[in-house]
Amino acid sequence: MSGWNLTGAAPSRSVAAEMGESDSEALSVSQAAELAAGALHGVPKITVLGEVTGFRGPNARSGHCYFQIKDESAALECIVWKGTYDKRAFDLRDGLQVLFTGTFDLYKPTGKMSFKASSFTLAGEGLLRQQVAQLAEKLRREGLMEPERKRRIPVFCTRVAVVTSLSGAVINDVKRTLRRRNPMVEVVCVGAKVQGEGAPAELVEGLRRAAAIAPAPDCILLVRGGGSFEDLMTFNDEDLARAVAACPVPVVTGIGHEPDNSICDMVGDRRCSTPTAAAESVAPEFSELVGALDGREQRLQRVLEGKIAHVGSACDGLGGRLGRAMEVRLERERRSLDAFATRPCLTSPANIVDRREAELAQTVDRFCIACERSQGRFTVELDRMAPRLRSSAAHMDRMGHGLELAASRLRSKGAQLLSAPLAELGRSAAALDALSPLKVLGRGYSIAYDGDGSVATRVDAFHTGDALRLRMVDGDVLATVDAVERAEAPRG
Repeated sequence: MSGWNLTGAAPSRSVAAEMGESDSEALSVSQAAELAAGALHGVPKITVLGEVTGFRGPNARSGHCYFQIKDESAALECIVWKGTYDKRAFDLRDGLQVLFTGTFDLYKPTGKMSFKASSFTLAGEGLLRQQVAQLAEKLRREGLMEPERKRRIPVFCTRVAVVTSLSGAVINDVKRTLRRRNPMVEVVCVGAKVQGEGAPAELVEGLRRAAAIAPAPDCILLVRGGGSFEDLMTFNDEDLARAVAACPVPVVTGIGHEPDNSICDMVGDRRCSTPTAAAESVAPEFSELVGALDGREQRLQRVLEGKIAHVGSACDGLGGRLGRAMEVRLERERRSLDAFATRPCLTSPANIVDRREAELAQTVDRFCIACERSQGRFTVELDRMAPRLRSSAAHMDRMGHGLELAASRLRSKGAQLLSAPLAELGRSAAALDALSPLKVLGRGYSIAYDGDGSVATRVDAFHTGDALRLRMVDGDVLATVDAVERAEAPRG
């Protein structure tokens, strides 16, 4: 035993000394544990993919996490120290598929081997579940999962739209369930992919088409059969979840089986465990409806009988109170009428007119006196204002004279400023008139235009029968070309 260890290297001198140079090859437990620990320390850092199981942690005192990672045929003890777990991007829990990077270690007092993870990341389905959880938390913070937002599904739906794949067994199960429970329910099927590339977009379009059906359905069933977590990822799509929440028609989901729960289930108006359960929830059986109607009829009859008896007794009481109230009211009106009869306006109406006439005469006298006083006061004020008005008129005369002087200077200055531009304008007009083609026309020349209205400078622009327009000094002459004669080239 002195010439080997688990790493293939020779044992250290200290171990050889402890073992002694005796003939015995037996090792103590401590020696064997140290030998195994040395071999494990020689294994380099590796990355292990496994499922978390038996997770315990973080420990209340130390903060460390203890659990196992397993696959189909083996399990391995694993430790994540507090410092490593504090840097995590997600919480470990049973069922997650995780990539752990670390080294092996042996706990000598118990001889228990474990894998010490220095870092870990999600992998496979675990990563998908983490992404779905993050999306669900985002939509929850936006309020799309609040119970107050969800709409009430009618107890008895007469028209139901089903959005699912038309090639699977789910649509047949839904139709069969609705026919069995209530044949009067009208079913409208809208086909869409429920799995694979492009499935979320097709389901969004299917919801839009189902909501646009006229007359509008009472609810929409968004259903599909069971499958793996990856198969159901279509119903964890953010665009599809927002379309379910924004759909103008209430949406009932029946996706997968009882344990399955997608984001569409969370934002829908009602979540059912299976497509069959979703169909049953919107179509109560005839026997249930008949029993409910019979019970409501009996309750309605009892309530009406009680209300009629109560209203009858109330009417009797109201009749008695009304009679007594009328007697009291008539007596009060009678006393009021007697009091009115004793008033002066009714016993001697002329007294009121005489009193008002005297008051009006006094008012006229006071008004005349006030007018005379005001007129005297206004006369005094007007006399004081006359000298002020005359002085203001003299000031205005001075200002008018100054204004006339300024206007004269302005006219003189304007004439000086405009003289040079006017002379330049005259010269330019004369030059322009000299260059005008109309002056040339006045000397007996004319301008020929072809059929397109363009000026013709050569005889090649005309052919026999073409329209011709000649521009003279006083108008145009319209003609037709009879012949075209070209001038002979000058001889050199």
